[in-house]
Amino acid sequence: MSEPSRSQAHVHREPSDAATGQVGTRAPGVRRTAAGVSELVQAALPLIAEWLPTQRWYAGKGRPIAALTPVVGTPLQVGDPALLHLLLRVEHGGATAGPGDVYQLLLGIRSEQPASVGPMAVLGRLEGGTYDGATLYDAVHDPELTGRLLEHLATGDRFGSLSFRRTPGPGLPGNLPGRASTAEQSNSSVIYDTEFILKLFRRISPGTNPDLELSLALSRAGSTRIPRVAAWFECRLERSEPATLGLLQRYLPDAEDGWELALDQVARLKGDPSPGNFAIEAHRLGRATAEVHRVLARTMPTALLDRARTAELAGAMADRLDSAVTAVPGLMRYRPALRAAFQQLTEAHLDGLQVQRIHGDLHLGQAMRTPQGWVLLDFEGEPAKPLAERRLPQPALRDVAAMLRSFDYAAAHLLAGAPGQDPELAQLAAAWAARNRAAYCAGYTAGGGLDPAGAPELMRALEIDKAVYEVVYEARHRPSWLPIPLAAINRLADTV
Repeated sequence: MSEPSRSQAHVHREPSDAATGQVGTRAPGVRRTAAGVSELVQAALPLIAEWLPTQRWYAGKGRPIAALTPVVGTPLQVGDPALLHLLLRVEHGGATAGPGDVYQLLLGIRSEQPASVGPMAVLGRLEGGTYDGATLYDAVHDPELTGRLLEHLATGDRFGSLSFRRTPGPGLPGNLPGRASTAEQSNSSVIYDTEFILKLFRRISPGTNPDLELSLALSRAGSTRIPRVAAWFECRLERSEPATLGLLQRYLPDAEDGWELALDQVARLKGDPSPGNFAIEAHRLGRATAEVHRVLARTMPTALLDRARTAELAGAMADRLDSAVTAVPGLMRYRPALRAAFQQLTEAHLDGLQVQRIHGDLHLGQAMRTPQGWVLLDFEGEPAKPLAERRLPQPALRDVAAMLRSFDYAAAHLLAGAPGQDPELAQLAAAWAARNRAAYCAGYTAGGGLDPAGAPELMRALEIDKAVYEVVYEARHRPSWLPIPLAAINRLADTV
């Protein structure tokens, strides 16, 4: 195969160009015809079908794949290596099967497997046709090809329905190789030197992803509590609004992960009951959360839920509880008390409940401590929820309740691996969690947020709702962690 071919900067192609694969100069790696692109995709489908269920971000685990249907295939580089951008619909069998999920794949094709691409990223060898014997792999792990993706973002290229867009400001470098982040998550991330990080959304839905929507709003408002948005790319699916595919933001090389900081403090409790005052950081994090909420309330739509809609909010929580009881029967004995808490939420807000756009999935792992203060990441919301639901205004205290649950999870690590139930360790863990939960709430109030202590029914209902979600998640994915949310359920049920 030939050396890599490069497409021209500032390429703006008509939709027919993307359909025919006319990107760059002719090279044997990917032919410049619709048949060539189709041939490559069809040859890749059997390999994709085997590889896809092994990926951390794949949401269809445990369900057999009934069909794989290419939605849009766009060659972003031809030659050796070649880069193919693919949106693929995955359908599952069964009576309750819906229309399927659309996933985003970045596929690299080389005559020889690059050293940077480990075996878990390799889909296999293509068979037959022009691509016979070539290695097909996840291009997220190829620094050269992820660098090519950054060039498209830097130059604002467009390939048919696939568009790369930049925010106003200094130009982006177009010559930085990208390295795949090693963190396990529901998406994939690529880091460019110490300057930028690109989040690639894997499960795609029509509409603007909340991470882009809220990050843009906060960036345009001058907030320093998020990494600045530099660029993004999107694709207009048939008869729908553009779907967000990727988000490029400033990288925070000197930042420390809030979850790791908390675990470090918790681990020290075993040897020193006073290992340091993390409550100071919890207070600062509470202030940062309140600042973000204030900006979002100023720049995004807000609403006041009337009595009926407040009851609907509480009813949705009760429905999620009922579903959770079916999945985890151990919740059954708590059901009456928890449903009573949801009813109290309705009765306590008969005159209305203020809602706004929020983070939607806030926890210590979504907070980074930088030399300039705390920064919040990943405004995507809970990825398992439909995108339209994640974009709905919610009570701001939902984020606060979620962070309180995160402090409980961090404290529970003190008990991990301990033989039996060590009362002293359990007391230390509970005291650490209580201290930092209180500090976070105090910081949130000091930062201009609604005092959580002034809305006890709302806080209790929101924390129960989050703990119920955690129970189902842990039962399915990490059964050894199930006691953590169950302990919260037991505590919250006793307070109603």
